[in-house]
Amino acid sequence: MRDIPDLLLLINRYAGQGVMLPRTEFEISENLRDFSVIQANDKVVGCAALHFYSPTTGEVRSLAVDSSSQGAGAGKRLVLALEDEAQSFGLQTVFAFTYIPDFFAKLGFDQIDRAELPLKAWKDCLRCPKFQCCDEIAVIKRLGCSHEGVSDTLVSGSTTWPVLLPSEAVVLPTVRKSH
Repeated sequence: MRDIPDLLLLINRYAGQGVMLPRTEFEISENLRDFSVIQANDKVVGCAALHFYSPTTGEVRSLAVDSSSQGAGAGKRLVLALEDEAQSFGLQTVFAFTYIPDFFAKLGFDQIDRAELPLKAWKDCLRCPKFQCCDEIAVIKRLGCSHEGVSDTLVSGSTTWPVLLPSEAVVLPTVRKSH
């Protein structure tokens, strides 16, 4: 729970710029187990959450990196950590809504029409000030996991397998689950 103030500061700073949805202390508390963070010198400098929508589908949400840590691979490390977590739960796909599709493309995500996502993925959209004129881009990554006995609720199509990425030149602290 001690991460909540840092998470609120990171997320709501971007929300103030109109590039993320704002989050309340209650929402962060309620979904704290979804979050992974990157910490440097006892300060949370990056966060992202993996939110489950079905037995096969999850969303990468609330991805935020402090401006002092941008360009050092923190966002990439967070997304890769969430992908690992998704695979450990047997998810077949992860998706995100973003203003930076090139970042996600480098990690193997493909752009899709947002209408191809399950309707329940839009629940947060209803409270967004840009709901009627949304300009975020939907991206998806097929993880190559199989989940026996459960059909996927997303679109069918070609599978994008995870890409092994080279080591980063900058050494970052370990990504950890939020607490």
